[in-house]
Amino acid sequence: MKPINILRLLAAFLCLSPVLTWAAETIDEIVVTADFRERAAADLPASVTVLDREEIEQRSVQHFEELVNAVPNLSWSGDGHRARYFQMRGVGELEQYQGAPNPSVGFLIDDIDFSGIGTVATLFDMQQIEVLRGPQGTRYGANALAGLIYMRSAEPTPDFNARVEVQAGDDGMLAGGFAVGGGLTADDSVMGRLSVRHHESNGFRENTYLNRDDTNGRNETTLRGRLKWSGGENWQFNLAGFYADVDDGYDAFAIDNSLTMLSDKPGKDAQESLGASFRADFDGPSGYTLTSITSIADSDILFSFDADWGNDDAWAPVLYDYISVSDRKRRTLSQEFRFVADNWLYGLYALRMEDDISTLNQGEYYDPGYDFADSLDDLFVSEYEATNLAAFGQYEHAIGDASRLTFGLRVEQRTTDYSDSTGLTQDPSETMWGGELAFSHTHSDAVTSFVSLSQGYKAGGFNLGPAVPDQYREFDSESLLNLEAGIKATLLSRTLQLNASVFASRHSDQQVRTSFQLNPGDPTSFGFVTINVEDGDTLGVEADARWLPTDSWMLYATIGLLDTEFGNVSAPSLENLRGRSQAHAPDYTLAFGGSYEHYNGFFARLDVSARDAFYFDVSHDEQSDSYELVSARLGYRSDTWTATLWARNLFDEAYAVRGFFFGNEPPDFPNALYIRQGDPRQVGVTIEKRF
Repeated sequence: MKPINILRLLAAFLCLSPVLTWAAETIDEIVVTADFRERAAADLPASVTVLDREEIEQRSVQHFEELVNAVPNLSWSGDGHRARYFQMRGVGELEQYQGAPNPSVGFLIDDIDFSGIGTVATLFDMQQIEVLRGPQGTRYGANALAGLIYMRSAEPTPDFNARVEVQAGDDGMLAGGFAVGGGLTADDSVMGRLSVRHHESNGFRENTYLNRDDTNGRNETTLRGRLKWSGGENWQFNLAGFYADVDDGYDAFAIDNSLTMLSDKPGKDAQESLGASFRADFDGPSGYTLTSITSIADSDILFSFDADWGNDDAWAPVLYDYISVSDRKRRTLSQEFRFVADNWLYGLYALRMEDDISTLNQGEYYDPGYDFADSLDDLFVSEYEATNLAAFGQYEHAIGDASRLTFGLRVEQRTTDYSDSTGLTQDPSETMWGGELAFSHTHSDAVTSFVSLSQGYKAGGFNLGPAVPDQYREFDSESLLNLEAGIKATLLSRTLQLNASVFASRHSDQQVRTSFQLNPGDPTSFGFVTINVEDGDTLGVEADARWLPTDSWMLYATIGLLDTEFGNVSAPSLENLRGRSQAHAPDYTLAFGGSYEHYNGFFARLDVSARDAFYFDVSHDEQSDSYELVSARLGYRSDTWTATLWARNLFDEAYAVRGFFFGNEPPDFPNALYIRQGDPRQVGVTIEKRF
């Protein structure tokens, strides 16, 4: 969509209100819970975006990746149609991994770690989402090199409340949710909340060979429960439980890069996850606090696809038929202890992870023109265990009445044990460290600023499979050094909120995952390896603004600017990267929009986002096109119910979220760009009843 059309649409939206009354509401203070201590976002010396419950519900979205465009310099990718991998400031994984899970962006739901498997991030009855950008070496260690996404479901309250939501839209979309909570004892010392949500749709693809429109369909159920109770004057307990059943189809790539599929064996993108976390806080009589956080999670992940993307008729007279099925089982158990007293904080952390994979690649190929035949029936099984032990601390020192110096340090040891069906065994161990040094200053009640120097880290690992060249079998740990300065302000009688930051980052031994094809004429020889790149640099700017000009209006804008560059590259297969930008690191990400709510209950909202072109991968130089997306909502809200008419991707913009460059068309298998398109336009209605 052309920029002039965006401006016209915004002007039309601004004309929805015939009268502007300039008595405005004020912006509430935002509290960040992902830090060691709960604190106002304005006091946190870091770049953070907080999406609260009202913002999430106003956008009428189902899943976290649908909110990515609202966060500066945040991207996502994944082989399936749900996001498993995120990139912050151009740093993060891009595709389905094998072997040791080693994400760059942490992902937690109610203190349960789903890093690298964020498919279960549905948004119904979600209280708040916090996105911390930049290395989180002190707070979260090895899996938060680039940043952290922290999701918190709705809090239990003493008062009884319930909500029922139903949703319907084109693409055969039907969804419904129910949530209820309140006090469970007469004195409200125990409170609880339970929510359940189911969503299904056809998946925006048509398989003309099978005459079906649901081969890429979505079928997702989420159940959450929370208990909160007081144990006298000093104890507080929180228990969170989580269950998700994602049973999605997978049929997302077409030879002509369209939304029309020709596969004869559509795949699956499924995940079943069960998790829980338990937090206990003890407030000591001398002002100190002891905190214990225990979490456990068990996930079964099934990912399969039609590897030839076609059928017998499409490839005739060539016989070309391949499938790939990967079954992953991940189990995690973590324990954290914190001791907080005045300006000091000490902590210990332990994580035990088991991650087992079974991958079956099966198929056959016959070309009568060359009288050439090949077959594949390969089962690969691996078992991985890892133990992470960490000690961390933080000290805050007041400098006068308006300034604060913060120093944090984390030391982490990781030991692993790996074996697979090829006979490969590995048991590496390493010690890593990260931390931060930050200075913050309160200029007034409305303005604060900060400067920080932080280092994050990520463990090394090894590449799997018999086809991996020996020189690429192992790769080293990675570190990221980040220098950042920012300002946070709440102005105009707390009706205007501004945040802005500039940063510069240096990568050392950056891990990049690249694809390779051992035999150019054999698509079954396609594989992945992770390789260290000596260094790389990133410069960037992030800013966001939120303005309440009247009681009825809310306007917002966000922008992220990136300049990324690979430095020295010694690996011969990656020489093309020297001086090139990172993958999934667009030069700009932009979002703006606003909402209007009339006193009689009618409301409207417009959201516009734009994203510059970006490289799809590090293994090739193919890029996406830049694109703009528009979403709109109209509705009516009363004291007890809400009805909303919504449209996502209103102008039906075609855009790419993932891209591969390899040979997949017999008999010559020429290299070509294959893209996965994002969702087209969808229109629907949501009705909510509150009790």
